[in-house]
Amino acid sequence: MSHDPTVNAGDIARLAGVGRAAVSNWRRRHDDFPQPVGGTANQPLFSLRQVEAWLRRYGKSYQVSLGDRVWQRLKAAGDLRLGELVAQAGALLTSTDTARELDSELAGLVRELGEQHGASAAYEFLCERYLEAHSRQLSVTREDVAALMVRLVGAGGGTVLDPACGVGTLLLAPLRAARAQGEERGAAPGASAPARVLGQDRDASAPARVLGQDRDAFAPARVLGQELSETAAAITASRLLLRGVEASIVAGDTMRHDGFAGERADAVVCDPPFNERAWGYEELTGDPRWEYGLPPRGEPELAWVQHCLTHVKPRGLVAILMPPAAASRKAGRRIRANLLRAGALRAVVALPGSDLWLLRRPAAGERPPSEVLILDATADLSIVEPAWQAYLEDRSDQTVRIIDLLADEVDMTPARHQRRDDVGRAFAEARDRFLSAAAVPPDLKVLEQPLDQPATTLGDLIKEGLVTTSQAPPKMSADGGEVPVLTSDDVLNGGAPSGLTTMQQGLVPIQPGDVVASYSAVRVMEDGGGAVLGPHLTLYRVDARRLDPDFLAGFLRAAGGRVTTGSSRFDVRRTRLPRLSLKEQRAYGEAFRQLAVLEDAIRETSTLGQTLIRLGLDGLADGHLHPQS
Repeated sequence: MSHDPTVNAGDIARLAGVGRAAVSNWRRRHDDFPQPVGGTANQPLFSLRQVEAWLRRYGKSYQVSLGDRVWQRLKAAGDLRLGELVAQAGALLTSTDTARELDSELAGLVRELGEQHGASAAYEFLCERYLEAHSRQLSVTREDVAALMVRLVGAGGGTVLDPACGVGTLLLAPLRAARAQGEERGAAPGASAPARVLGQDRDASAPARVLGQDRDAFAPARVLGQELSETAAAITASRLLLRGVEASIVAGDTMRHDGFAGERADAVVCDPPFNERAWGYEELTGDPRWEYGLPPRGEPELAWVQHCLTHVKPRGLVAILMPPAAASRKAGRRIRANLLRAGALRAVVALPGSDLWLLRRPAAGERPPSEVLILDATADLSIVEPAWQAYLEDRSDQTVRIIDLLADEVDMTPARHQRRDDVGRAFAEARDRFLSAAAVPPDLKVLEQPLDQPATTLGDLIKEGLVTTSQAPPKMSADGGEVPVLTSDDVLNGGAPSGLTTMQQGLVPIQPGDVVASYSAVRVMEDGGGAVLGPHLTLYRVDARRLDPDFLAGFLRAAGGRVTTGSSRFDVRRTRLPRLSLKEQRAYGEAFRQLAVLEDAIRETSTLGQTLIRLGLDGLADGHLHPQS
């Protein structure tokens, strides 16, 4: 591990108590400001020790907190190992492990941080920094949505399970609510209970250092969680243990290797991975969990729904986030119908970016309801709890008759069942979102004759050392993997890395400013975030002192984005680029970047436009909208 941690411009600004613009001014005006030791032209990294020395030399006040110093030391190991080291820090603070991956100096700093601020607060600080650094790779449930989910299912007092727990966001939500209630009542710290990762040896009597509060009716008595990533599972276990929660956290594939087979909780909350095609369809065809029908290969979310119902007690509630398409896709129609007939599916609520399904495991001999709650809460989450309470008390005006759904396409898309008197409001909101999502094309000068500029090729730039190329190993194992992988689809759709692989030789870590190309798309990476290059992709890393990455990416896109250097149709190394100064390259690069932003905006507005058109048609047809006179 490097003993010289690095900081970026934002870190320097935070340490010195100034804005990022001030740091940029220091770099321009002072020739002796430390030179970057890593990173890219857009996101350079500086030696923390050199920055500290420079600040002292110029008499500028600064403060490197102990927490920042620990975090920078953890980051110095590199993105690929950052999660492991954060997990090791948790093991050290909970006294469940000797933290083999931490050197003695770093281990001492972690212990000091825990003693100074309390172990739980110290670890939450490190976890927050970790989630911030890997925000594009780690899917974390919004805190307001997580809090809403646990309130709706009443996750306090009994056993709560999250079968796709990630780093523990949903499992921690009841504890945050309990803490808030305790603070309102002036609750005092109380006793703690042990947490463990299954398969990890630990003395059950070992004490935990906890920032705790007394048991509350809202706090769960027992917590269960499973997560594919061993690193994330370990982080979750430490976060819970440091709050004094009795928890069992299993690392493993939930679908293929259910860590809680036969266990039934009082409530289940879940934010499963969306659109995961390799969920085990072939192996699990005859699985007893499919009580409401075999999930289609392309409907993994319906497998998660049934898994959650399997693990909740009769009359117990499930809150699970689902992709909006799951409410209407033809492939899942039969399972949706069976869930409705049995009285298991009680509500579908549209939230920003996803739908929330609320389910209740039917008790033997129980009469199923005749209506289901269907609600659009994309504009206001606060309407969900009152609407759910009104539904439970049989006084809701947001319900749809189940018999009507079964007679149709079993389409439970909330927008389709919008109350007619809300169509006008929904249209206005959709129109505002559509207009705000639109991007402005670059202001380009029209020339009568094309410029005759000296040119070079990508091949020449590679020979001159301005560009280096890399490709991923031809085979990458995903079994048990926890290293995020950028795939061809991610490059095409502008999404976060969605693949996983195991640590192995030949992986290509992605850095900010890298240009990644597939056969049909080119993308400049804003954040590496610990991801590695996936199959069928080529990475171009530029010398940022002489070549602008957006400039290179734009000309690759103009040439077709093909990356196979041996293709008989096109050799990417023959891509022609004008020889320009770095200043001129950046002007081109900014124009290319604006076009890329425009492309993303068009993709988003296409979806919003379809919603806008449908609401406009409905509103004009039923009289809730009228043409402007």
